[in-house]
Amino acid sequence: MAQLSPPVRPLGTDAPPTCEVPHFAPVRVRGGAYLLRRLLRHRRRAVAAGLAVTAAALVAAGPRDAERARGRPAAAPASTPASDAASARGRHAVDRVTAPVRIADGATVRLLRPGDRVDVVAADTGGAARVVASGARVTDVPDVGATETGALLVLSVPRATAARLAGASATSRLAVTLC
Repeated sequence: MAQLSPPVRPLGTDAPPTCEVPHFAPVRVRGGAYLLRRLLRHRRRAVAAGLAVTAAALVAAGPRDAERARGRPAAAPASTPASDAASARGRHAVDRVTAPVRIADGATVRLLRPGDRVDVVAADTGGAARVVASGARVTDVPDVGATETGALLVLSVPRATAARLAGASATSRLAVTLC
């Protein structure tokens, strides 16, 4: 007897009928948080190493004028306060210097902290007072103790103002007001 072949069906009709997928808990891989932390830790190390290499390359490629004096360049002429003000308007940053100042009232200095802004007032022996520096930033309050001649205060001021402060401190008693 001859064997009969099964009837040919169209493609795709031999698949079983669809059914609903059963609910199951999500798959959680253990150690995922550790691997993420480890990856971040190594990335930080790689970035730190890259920054260190870049800094070393910049230092190696920098200028070789170690004998040059620090401070104002030798080629630049000394300027007057009027030319300082004129050149400061053309630049974004003003040449700022730190100026140590002896304030007559030591208790007032103890109220100040680095970052405070103060006005420095000079009082002459005749009773006349004038503002010598306005809006000066306090950079340091040295803890050397108040004496009968006052207390020390370190201010960041423009170069011309530092000269006025030095002149006023030689002839007047200085006081500060907090801005």
